[in-house]
Order: sequence, then C-alpha cells, then structure tokens
Amino acid sequence: MTGVQALERIANKQAMKQGYVEYEYTRHGTQCLFGGLDVATGEVFVECRYHRKELDFLGVITRLENHHSAYKQLRIVADNLNTHQSASLVEYVAEVSGYDGDLGVKGKSGILKNQQSKVVFLNNRDYKITFFYTPKHASWMNQIETWFGLLAGKLLRGVVSIPLNASRKSC
Repeated sequence: MTGVQALERIANKQAMKQGYVEYEYTRHGTQCLFGGLDVATGEVFVECRYHRKELDFLGVITRLENHHSAYKQLRIVADNLNTHQSASLVEYVAEVSGYDGDLGVKGKSGILKNQQSKVVFLNNRDYKITFFYTPKHASWMNQIETWFGLLAGKLLRGVVSIPLNASRKSC
C-alpha cells in the first residue's frame, strides 16, 4: 500500500462547531506499507518503509522468512510489480533454498535474463520460498489487499491514529 500519509496528531480533538471535529497534524511525508497475512493463523505481518524499491521489498521478504524460519516452505501471493520479481529476490530465494546452479547475468542470460525467466524461477514449488502472482488488475485475489481495505477504512480515515515510533521504519 503506497503513498500512505504519515501524520502525527499534535493536539487533542478540538470542537469547532456542533458536529465537527478538528485535528492539527505534523506531516512526516508518505510511507509505503508492506503487509503479509498468514492465512493459517490470521497473523498479519506489517512493515512501513519510505520506498517500495527492490531492496525495500527484499528486506520485507527477508524479515518475513526469518520470522517464519521454522516453516518448511513459504508461499507468497503478490501482484506483478517489478520489484516483486527482481534479481536480488531471485538471488535471495536461491540462497535460502540451497540452489547452487548458475543464475546467469542480469538482463543478459540465464534466470536473471528477463522478468519472465525470473517469474518461472520464483514460482518453482521446490524452493523454500515460492511466489504466486495475481493476474493483472486482480489484486482483490490477494487476501492482504482485503486487509489493506479494512485498514484504510477503519484506521487511516481518522477513526484511530497510528503513532509513529522514533525511527519511523515501522508502524
């Protein structure tokens, strides 16, 4: 979930007119909210980052894999954003899966040649982490998107404020 405004309330609710409430905020830019839903337990894994670049997504996947290190395999549903199919992600999945083959050269050969070859590798069910990609324009198939919708409807519309911690790396 990208472009979430990081607002910090600086004053309590102030009544203006009957039926209206006013808040004062300090703006902290925008954040990208990464989330994962463990469909077996209902546990939600969230992390805020300033960007949604390749290394940001890889950091989230690394933390997710470390958090679930006891699991034999992780099955991750993601959309088709290019950062969800990056060379660094392929290299990480190969490393944690014990893959010792040649990955090739990014943009030139082998598994790292193009998006399609990377998707085929990441979709292999023999590896520790397997990615399943939703069809384009079908993010509703990803259950975390439903959770994001609930979050936006209940929390980000002013019903509850989310305090920012000192590092502002996570909500």
